[in-house]
Amino acid sequence: MLSGKTVLVGITGGIAAYKICELIRMYKRANANVRVVCTQNALNFVTKLTLQNLSQNEVGVEEFDIKEFKPEHISYADEADIMVIAPATANTISKIATGVCDNLLTSIACAFTKPVIIAPAMNCGMWDNPILQENLNKLHYTILEPESGFLACGYEGKGRLCSLEKIFDKTVELLDYKPLTGKKIVITSGGTIENIDPVRYISNYSSGKMGLALADTAKSFGADVVLITTKEVSRKYDVIKVKSALDMKEAVEKEFETADCIIMAAAVADYRVKEISSQKMKKTADDEITLKLVKNPDILKEISSQKQGQIIVGFCAESENLIENAKEKIAKKGCDYLIANDISRKDIGFSSDYNEVTILAKNGGMKKLERVDKMTIARQIFEEIYG
Repeated sequence: MLSGKTVLVGITGGIAAYKICELIRMYKRANANVRVVCTQNALNFVTKLTLQNLSQNEVGVEEFDIKEFKPEHISYADEADIMVIAPATANTISKIATGVCDNLLTSIACAFTKPVIIAPAMNCGMWDNPILQENLNKLHYTILEPESGFLACGYEGKGRLCSLEKIFDKTVELLDYKPLTGKKIVITSGGTIENIDPVRYISNYSSGKMGLALADTAKSFGADVVLITTKEVSRKYDVIKVKSALDMKEAVEKEFETADCIIMAAAVADYRVKEISSQKMKKTADDEITLKLVKNPDILKEISSQKQGQIIVGFCAESENLIENAKEKIAKKGCDYLIANDISRKDIGFSSDYNEVTILAKNGGMKKLERVDKMTIARQIFEEIYG
């Protein structure tokens, strides 16, 4: 998604410097050309060799290591499309704000005329220092404020580097990458709820996180997004709250005709109670109770049989024989793609922020996406569908 773009990553001397190794990998997975510039103190936390291997480029540290006719800080500034300084220490932020150019990184920042992202990370007392806040206000850059939590210094407060996904998404946004502009993407998420009586229901463990990640990613890519979900969600795109499988079917059918792509990430109940009690069912002397269930409509199969140019993507959650069951399901459902999840693992899937999936295509193609955060999985799914 970042093909043809050069991202200049500036790393300063904070403990969060080690996290930037993964950020570089995220940029590289998106096909960006990554250049890295470090302060001398940053190399106390992460090695130059590591950064060179990850970025596949020489890492800049010294200001007057000139190899071309132009000063090095100008060469870096001219080449890059965006500069990301993370972690940004109080020292470097204050230098940039006051025009101090005493190392390669601050010199580049002074000369840089394109978008700049600064992601601070420091002790909470340093973050709250009024002088630092005054310096931040001087900067006409995108500031991604730190998060609250346990800090390396032992304090609890605001100072942790924000999530790498937030930095990555902001990079994509500022580079105006909108591959889904003009596309209407409908996504379902969450687990449906099938009432038994006014206080009891049948449901599942789906958190809706994967569907929400897909919807957020589609929106950031410029799509017109409709999220049909069983969860409480507040977003700047259309959100339709539903409860049962029948509710979801009705909502999907309303959006179906005008959709370019429908992604059924929701965990839809296969069965519902045939007769829902209008009153709370009372406990009896019997040791057993029988509920009669009836099959719910197969929404994915139905819309796949009715499609007229739409791309239909289904999800399947399996606890055994993942690929075999997924192959059988995509043939039976008739969808264009099927995303297979292994729910037997505790480190991915339901309620986790991470996932590992296999994408099966109707034409027999298959691609495994290794364990990463769900936002990255969402981006990779769209790259596979529209790549």
